[in-house]
Amino acid sequence: MKVLIVGGGNMGRTYAESFISNQSVSRRDLFILEKEKEKIPYFNALGFDSVLIEPDETISQMSLIILAVKPQDSTDLFQKMSRFMKEGQLVLSIMAGVTIKTLKNSLPTTKIIRAMPNLPAQVGMGMTGFSADDSVTRSELFLVQNLLNTTGKSLYFDEESLLDAVTAISGSGPAYVYFFMQSMIDAGQKMGFSPSEAETLVAQTFLGAVHLLNNNNLTCKEWIDKVSSKGGTTEAATKNFSESSLKEKIEDGLMAALHRSKELGS
Repeated sequence: MKVLIVGGGNMGRTYAESFISNQSVSRRDLFILEKEKEKIPYFNALGFDSVLIEPDETISQMSLIILAVKPQDSTDLFQKMSRFMKEGQLVLSIMAGVTIKTLKNSLPTTKIIRAMPNLPAQVGMGMTGFSADDSVTRSELFLVQNLLNTTGKSLYFDEESLLDAVTAISGSGPAYVYFFMQSMIDAGQKMGFSPSEAETLVAQTFLGAVHLLNNNNLTCKEWIDKVSSKGGTTEAATKNFSESSLKEKIEDGLMAALHRSKELGS
């Protein structure tokens, strides 16, 4: 299986490294299309000799083409790529806001899969939501999901519109976690800890809490109840969160992200 990754930025590099380290694609079958020449030595150092600067006939030989470029760069790129593509080639796009319909109208194929990964994919802990055109077969979906899973976990959605919600929840989600962590770190410093001490306390607490959640069958609500003692410190904090409508504010923030994702898509 020959795979072309279009774009040598963060996600393009992440996929290239993940596919190779998981032995999903061999180096000789993995191709990179990157217009910025200064990025080529990076891929050469990883053992990739097949780095293209401009689209050429090599594209027609690909089993899968992964679009990992910025949406604003897509119009000119599509025009250059289309002349070398074949009808029926499988395309995976991770371009935010670019719909399957737009991709079908811009490229000579209907076999389009659209995905929304997130930043932790860079360390193999990503969360990716994806959807596909009806012309994509089950075996093609399975192939792509296996590749996506080299960077973490993935979920398929029949309705493409749900990818806007994926963007709001997991796509932007790491920033929400970091926001909450930073708030706890700031509070820790006010309590007397040094910045490094506060960061260690908070980071390990988040890491441990997520591992507990993933290794047990309890829900988040059940874990909150398990940690809380009546009249204790945890209850004092969660009561304050409730009284200040923190839960509602978080939900409002995610709905704002969802609304913005839909705006960008249209």
